[in-house]
Amino acid sequence: MHIHILGICGTFMGGVAALAREAGHQVTGCDAGVYPPMSDQLRALGIDLIEGFSADQMRLQPDVYVVGNVVSRARAADGSPKFPLMEAILEAGAPYTSGPQWLAEQVLQGRHVLAVAGTHGKTTTTSMLAWILEANGRQPGFLVGGVPMNFGISARLGTAPAQGRPLFVIEADEYDTAFFDKRSKFVHYRPRTAVLNNLEFDHADIFDDLPAIERQFHHLVRTVPGTGRVVVNGLEESLARVLHAGCWSEVRSFGAAVSDYSARGEPHDFEVLQQGQPAGRVQWGLSGVHNQLNALAAIAAAEHVGVAPADAARALGEFQNVKRRMEVRGTAHGITVYDDFAHHPTAIRTTVDGLRRQVGKTARILAVFEPRSNTMKLGTMKAQLPWSLEDADLAFCHSGGLGWDAREALAPMGARAQVADSIEALVQQVTAAARPGDHILCMSNGGFGGVHQKLLEALQKM
Repeated sequence: MHIHILGICGTFMGGVAALAREAGHQVTGCDAGVYPPMSDQLRALGIDLIEGFSADQMRLQPDVYVVGNVVSRARAADGSPKFPLMEAILEAGAPYTSGPQWLAEQVLQGRHVLAVAGTHGKTTTTSMLAWILEANGRQPGFLVGGVPMNFGISARLGTAPAQGRPLFVIEADEYDTAFFDKRSKFVHYRPRTAVLNNLEFDHADIFDDLPAIERQFHHLVRTVPGTGRVVVNGLEESLARVLHAGCWSEVRSFGAAVSDYSARGEPHDFEVLQQGQPAGRVQWGLSGVHNQLNALAAIAAAEHVGVAPADAARALGEFQNVKRRMEVRGTAHGITVYDDFAHHPTAIRTTVDGLRRQVGKTARILAVFEPRSNTMKLGTMKAQLPWSLEDADLAFCHSGGLGWDAREALAPMGARAQVADSIEALVQQVTAAARPGDHILCMSNGGFGGVHQKLLEALQKM
């Protein structure tokens, strides 16, 4: 069929596009504000991209329009629709569906789905699990909200085994499905193995409070069959409440000392314990307790489909992480610039902590970030920012587009924090403060105005 994807450059919708193209469908799509890595992947696949959401795209006459959750019925100040194409689709009565529903109907049917949910670490853990299965000969399909460097692509269909169900690993997002389907994306996936990595308040634009998100996670638990497995972080009270509301599947916990899967040792080199007994060893280039927990979750999920913990741990020794997860973008005058997707205060804190463990206590970390997610733009978590940046020596905030005062929010940090209203001013502030041996950690869930390259170019001129 011919599918036309609205919002094709989002990490999820871009993955749907890649799967549809691999399955032999004709794929076109549109979006605004295109940025890597998804734009690069789509162009490499030969998928035609149209800038914007103009109604004249109706002339393409696809079999179905697949609508991303960037699309809404919103109106501009003059009353005109922000997404004219969607209005035209509705007016014409043309067939449309959401990305998750299309995926569920066209790709996931008949597969053993391993879904990774959680406020943090979904992309990394999904990538770890996909790599464990790949390294152990399972050739899984997958859809990841990023580009795992072991694969170089964000999605593929995978290969059906001679016996049993084909495997598909998917990043299971709790954000809503589409403007016409306000359920969390993950309720569409019907997993047989569900990972609940962690759970705290996020997405303040669509959830009123933590119990509202816990309810959605319980909806996911309800879809797991009796022979399925729920892998749950044993350190999280919120997830304990989710399971207490009802669970009809096998449960395996990780993280706590009394969990089914735990770790002994430092995050870069640790023993995996299964029911307290040594079951494998992970030695790799990743740092941070959060990645240690991600590894335990992936190992527990892989064990459900027959991969022994020792084999899973060995595979993680070759894991290369995901683009934009502590990715080194370059070095200039002895100053290293990193790119990371962290945007929630907890994620910022764990990311800075991971880099601190990696570079030691004496090296300086300059944290450069923008509160770009809908939750951060609303200012819901601004009071947590000083806490999230405790381990950084200096912090630089891009405040463009915020409806709250970043300087006031960061005031507890005193002279350690600076705020800039533009990318250019931000680059000037950082380069003025940087010195050889520093580590500049850029954090955003968007393109961040190309700040990484601009910093490297400015540092070269020092």
